[in-house]
Order: sequence, then structure tokens, then C-alpha cells
Amino acid sequence: MLGVVAWGQNDILDAAAAAAAAVDDAVKAEAPAPKPNYWTKSIGMAMGFTTTTLHTWAAGGYNTTTLSSSFDGKANYKKDLLAWNNRLQLEYGFLYSEDKKGLIQKNNDRIYLESTWTYQTAKDSKLSYSASFNFRSQFANGYTYKTPADGQSWRDAAIIKSSLLAPAYTNIALGVNWVPTKWMTINAAPLTGGFTICRVEDLRKTYGMKLREDGLDSSVGANYRSALFQFGAQVKVDMKFVINEVIKYETQVVVFSDYLHEPQNMRVNWDNSLSWQLAKNFAAGFKTWLIYDPNVFISDDEHPNGRRLVQFKDFFTFNFTYTFDFKKK
Repeated sequence: MLGVVAWGQNDILDAAAAAAAAVDDAVKAEAPAPKPNYWTKSIGMAMGFTTTTLHTWAAGGYNTTTLSSSFDGKANYKKDLLAWNNRLQLEYGFLYSEDKKGLIQKNNDRIYLESTWTYQTAKDSKLSYSASFNFRSQFANGYTYKTPADGQSWRDAAIIKSSLLAPAYTNIALGVNWVPTKWMTINAAPLTGGFTICRVEDLRKTYGMKLREDGLDSSVGANYRSALFQFGAQVKVDMKFVINEVIKYETQVVVFSDYLHEPQNMRVNWDNSLSWQLAKNFAAGFKTWLIYDPNVFISDDEHPNGRRLVQFKDFFTFNFTYTFDFKKK
């Protein structure tokens, strides 16, 4: 009799275990598969601050304060053969020097937006069809400071050289991408069109704007158009090197030739960025920018009508940095 009872209990337990397993399998079968995430996103921010204070310093000098800040946001999409990469870089820095009382001078100012769509010609191909858009400008007014006359302030003696959307450069480029290695991308775009924009009337001649009508007084800024359309070909080379996740170097060279006006005089933009991560949240950086634009005429005392020159700027910073990295799940 006891054997029969024991057999019955075992049978009931086996049946219960089988039912539980069946329920568990049903729940797993009904659970939806995780939705794929095709985006990778990151935001990098940096800020640097320096100050110099002198008290009865025999060698002379001026009390100075500088502040630099930057933002670097990326949002990239990748699915099968399609990719869409977006990057926004914002930089601003200023300098205050006691010798120019009441005056804050900017020493770094940059807006750069780039968006590139590519579609690979085949799964393992290094070639892709591409369409890209980019925009360059700055936030605030930039000035040339000349020694003020008697009774004149430094601000009154300042001569404006740039401003928001004065100038601004924007274009759309259609072509092909070639990625020979993981650290280099070459883009050739035989169909590239865009505008140079200058909203400040007094700067329009400097940045190559055309007269609204032939015969107008070329010394009056209002007689110039606010935008210049250009259509031509563009070649862009991007390279990025990472050394032990500590030292990073990025460079971008963009060469543009205008089919419509003096195609032999090419516009060149060459940006370089070298960063050294000293600790988790501290880094040193060195950046350079080189520009040659045949439409920009830079004037000085010897050349009041201006002349074409290579423009160059470098910037060294020691920053507190922080990166928000949105990992795929």
C-alpha cells in the first residue's frame, strides 16, 4: 500500500515539473527579441582656465585671464550597407588682459557641423556612394585692435573682422567614399555646391561677395550681395590615429575647386587635433587650423586693398574633460 502511495506522489511531482517546464518554455517563446540598436552616440566636453597675476613684478607684464571650452557631439547610424555619420564641434575661448581694460577678446571661436551618408557598393567593398553636408562659422564678433587715439577706448578703436554668419560656409557634396584602412577615409565629390554667406555689410567685399549690379560703388558694403554661390569639385581626406588610448591625432584636409570662377585657385581647409589624456578627466590638447581662400582678401597698412594670404591659427590647452558615451544595448 505504501509503495502505491509513493508511486502516486512521484507521478504527481513529475507531472507538476513537466507542467512548470512547459509554462517556462511558453513564456520564453512569447518574449520578444531585443530590438537592435543601430546608433552609437557620444558627447565630449572640455574646459580650461588660466590666470596670471603680477604684483610689483620687476620684469613687467599684465594680469591676464583666459578661458577655453569645447563640445564634440557624435551620432552615427549603421545598418547593413547603409551608414549615416553626424558630428557637431563647438569651441569658444576668450582672453582678458589688464592693458585693455573693460575689453574681452576672443581667442578661439568655431562652429563646425558635418553630416555624411554613405552606401557601400558591396558587403566587403571599400567603396561607398556618398552624400555629405557641412557648415562652418563662428559665434561672436572678431576684431583687429589698433592703438587707440587720445580720448579713444580700445573698444572704439576696434575694427570688426568677423561675426556670426560673417562669414559662414556651407555645401552639399555628392561622390564616393574610399576607406583603404580603418584610420583613413578619402572622399571625392565631383558635384559639390554651396554658399559663402556674409551678413555684415562692411565685410562683404573682404569675403569675396559680388556687387548686386555692375557699376555700383565698390566701396559701399550695402552694394554687395550677402551670399556667393559656388559649384565645383571637392576632395576630403580624414585620418585618425590612436596610440595606447592615450594619445589621439585627427586631421582633415578639404580641397575645393570652383568650376564657375578661377578653378585653378583652390580653397583649402586643413584642421589638426592632437590630444593627450593625462588622467581620467584631464587632458592636454594642441590644435591648428590652416585656411587658404582665394575669395578672401586680407588688408594691412601696406596693402589697403587686401591680398590673398594663407591663414593659420594654433591653440594649446590644458583641460578638464568628460565624455558621455551612449553604448549600444
